[in-house]
Amino acid sequence: MSVKSTGEKWFSAMNTIIMIIIMILMLAPFWFSIVGSLNEGLDYMRGGVYFWPRSFTLSNYRGVFSEPTIFNAYLVTAQRTLLGTVTHVLFTSLVAYAMSRPNLKGKSIYMMFIMFTMFFGGGLIPTYLLYQDLRLLDNFLVYIIPGLFGVWDMIILLSFFRSIPEALIESAKMDGAGEFRIFWRFILPLSMPALAAIALFTGVGHWNSYFDSLMFTSSESLQTVQLFLMRLMTDASYAQGVSAQAASQLPQAAKKVSPETLKLAMMIATTAPILVIYPFLQKYFVKGVMIGSIKG
Repeated sequence: MSVKSTGEKWFSAMNTIIMIIIMILMLAPFWFSIVGSLNEGLDYMRGGVYFWPRSFTLSNYRGVFSEPTIFNAYLVTAQRTLLGTVTHVLFTSLVAYAMSRPNLKGKSIYMMFIMFTMFFGGGLIPTYLLYQDLRLLDNFLVYIIPGLFGVWDMIILLSFFRSIPEALIESAKMDGAGEFRIFWRFILPLSMPALAAIALFTGVGHWNSYFDSLMFTSSESLQTVQLFLMRLMTDASYAQGVSAQAASQLPQAAKKVSPETLKLAMMIATTAPILVIYPFLQKYFVKGVMIGSIKG
């Protein structure tokens, strides 16, 4: 057993102190938001609520989920995240598998066009006009169709698929399996770590997205929860109206809800699902990215 020198001990101690400071700086705003969201609105306006709720209440969260607009935005975001993630992973993995096959004709031409889209885009106005011609404006599919394929995700999956032994695929073909059966029965089950990494990337992107909802939809029924949160945070009159509406839904708790505490509760409600899901996918996330990048 080696004995650490004095310099190594000081180095370890300083690293530990620095990491603790960084951790506190990262967690403190989130903790203060949780504390504020669990405090009564009028009491919170007095100030001094930092480390623990002074007047505990769940009325802010009841207000968040009792207001119809907020609840509908939450449902739209959940539907978009689930459907958008599944279709993106499926479509991107299909393209990546096709590009990984050595006998694909014209592969270099396809790759050239695919890589071109990674570095160059048409811009916002041409994109808007394209969506208009495709009748995607103010349509739920505007959240799904443009995100079906991702070049960077395809590169990760392509590297992973190339690491799968070719002998396995050839053996399946000798048993009479076609390309689609090989893809469904062999490639996808072996690629779960990489697929989980892509799913996590995509799911977080869908959940946190608000720009496409802002630019390409006008119906309130298609509003995402992140767009709702942005309006709540930037428009004082809008926040006041939402707070009044939430209070009207909960007359017995009207004094316990304020625009500020409602904002904090909304922030926590929009962040919590990703925080709950991430620990279950973290091991697949790290393993998938490392294998897809190193073995490729």
